[in-house]
Amino acid sequence: MEGASVLVVEDDAALREVVARGLREADLRVVTAADGASALRAVATGGFAAVVLDIGLPDSDGRDVCAAMRARGIAVPVLFLTARDQLPDVLSSFAAGGDDHLAKPFHVSELLARLRAMIRRGVPRPPAADDGLRLDPAGHDLHGPAGRQALTPTEYRLLAALLAAPGQVVRRRALVLAGWPHGEAVAENTLDQYVARLRRKLAAAGAEGPGIATVHGVGYRFS
Repeated sequence: MEGASVLVVEDDAALREVVARGLREADLRVVTAADGASALRAVATGGFAAVVLDIGLPDSDGRDVCAAMRARGIAVPVLFLTARDQLPDVLSSFAAGGDDHLAKPFHVSELLARLRAMIRRGVPRPPAADDGLRLDPAGHDLHGPAGRQALTPTEYRLLAALLAAPGQVVRRRALVLAGWPHGEAVAENTLDQYVARLRRKLAAAGAEGPGIATVHGVGYRFS
């Protein structure tokens, strides 16, 4: 793991410095960011072996930042830092594309151990083709060639899950887990209604290609 680059995204300057110093003492290269927008700009440059991402950022929810990364085909392992460690919070972190989480307060040695495990099992994947679509976690917006479309939080999470798996069938159950809090009852046709709205917004944003296709009895595929 020595020499690997890690992006640390934390708005608390004191904690950010403690984490960065601890990682550098372990011979890691560290880049820091204080908000979601800066994190997305940094991670787009590539080269990171892992991202340490706080959930409570000043401009966005860290889970939405992770979802935007996954929607762009950025597969770098993500470890969430969170002050909320209840089961629904943990499950929503994994549903957003996270690989691990660590509750505050924590010891830097445990953070290092988790990072080592993540980096060991991380397998780089090629980024998705650039289709001109971008998710903005701060405004919950979809940006496309024809302009911006506002998304509800549920629409944002559903579209992120589909964009993160281009060409693959995402099962209905996986989409429900991504879009709604753990344990919430979701009617069968509710997901279909949201997908219909997303199709309209993708078209308005200028998305090209087939878009969201229905795989009857299974789920949906974005291509």
